Amino acid sequence: MKKNLHPAYRPVVFRDPSVGFAFLTRSTLSSDRTIEWEDGRTYPVVDVDVSSASHPFYTGKGRILDSAGRVERFKQRYGKI
Repeated sequence: MKKNLHPAYRPVVFRDPSVGFAFLTRSTLSSDRTIEWEDGRTYPVVDVDVSSASHPFYTGKGRILDSAGRVERFKQRYGKI
């Protein structure tokens, strides 16, 4: 296998500053900023706009569209298929 072909795969902290949620995982992303994690080590930190802690689908705050009315209108307009 060729050397220096693949990017470095190392631990990185992803942080969602809007809700204060962060998690440690491995990634090839790099960052100039660092953060001290719960284990006392320092890791690069990448800020993300949306995470599972702030996304409406995962938090249950998303809108639910009523499609029943649309189906009934379709049946009335075009008959039973």
